[in-house]
Amino acid sequence: MSGVLNGIFAPGLFTNGPVRVAFVVGGAVSLVSAVVGVFTVIRGQSFAGHSLADLGTAGGSGAFLVGANPLWGFITFALIGAGAMELFGARRQRARDMATGIVLGAGLGIAALFLYLGTIERATTGATITILFGSMFVIRASMIPVFAILSVLALGIVGLVYRPLLLSAVNQDIAAARGVPVRTVGLLYLLAMAIAVSLSCVTIGAILSTAVLIGPAAAALRLTRRPGLAIAWAAGIGLVVTWFGIVLAYDSYNWPPAGRHWPVSFFVVALILIVYLVADLASRRAARRAGRRPGVGSRQDGVSGTLKNAQAAPKGAG
Repeated sequence: MSGVLNGIFAPGLFTNGPVRVAFVVGGAVSLVSAVVGVFTVIRGQSFAGHSLADLGTAGGSGAFLVGANPLWGFITFALIGAGAMELFGARRQRARDMATGIVLGAGLGIAALFLYLGTIERATTGATITILFGSMFVIRASMIPVFAILSVLALGIVGLVYRPLLLSAVNQDIAAARGVPVRTVGLLYLLAMAIAVSLSCVTIGAILSTAVLIGPAAAALRLTRRPGLAIAWAAGIGLVVTWFGIVLAYDSYNWPPAGRHWPVSFFVVALILIVYLVADLASRRAARRAGRRPGVGSRQDGVSGTLKNAQAAPKGAG
């Protein structure tokens, strides 16, 4: 059996400690990002996810500056940013985008300062590259319980407000009329997004974390209009691209230039792009066979399907 595996995968892949940690942590992060990402796409808050990642850069670089684990910096600043977005935001998309832009600008300014100070004081750019582009292979095994707890917390928040979140994503006026605390649900969702973004910032970097949050979810929503099935599709896509990306990154040690691994984040993002293009092509072909304009009918059906599933929601946040 080991001979067969060595013929398919690079020798030592499944016995390498950092690789095992990467499989566990990467799998957990991809699942959380898939669940939160589906709601992010449905709610049209991809910009918010990107902004929280950029704001997390300030936290990660600040943690590096004081000698702390970057994860805590990512988490702290992302949670602060999520609270600020909901505090200054509103129910309308335009007001939400304006609040997100304000938080994004502030976060980027702080991140630039911390990255500059960290590079000057430590005389190295290695930490800056890790914060911006991540590295699953440097995560310690002792951090697995932390990732597990944060993942369960994010998934628990989404599960708590699942139906009210669906209803408010489709029509906030209807949700409010049915007694759903829209602002509370929105805040809880942003907190879950902040956790998901922070975890992905550690694994593939702050710059590319949005791809893990949005890519699998967007591909899944091209394949189905049912939110529950879309979450399952996104989770499967996220797991496959993450694990396959780890395998390719480990195997790339023997690729030119020899003796240097290609970054995991590159492979993960490249695979996400390929999967989305395939899903988009499949969606367009299905739309043509159904006799509707590619993308338009499926999107409208998706909104209608989401509304039908969400209107059964009980009043309140849970």
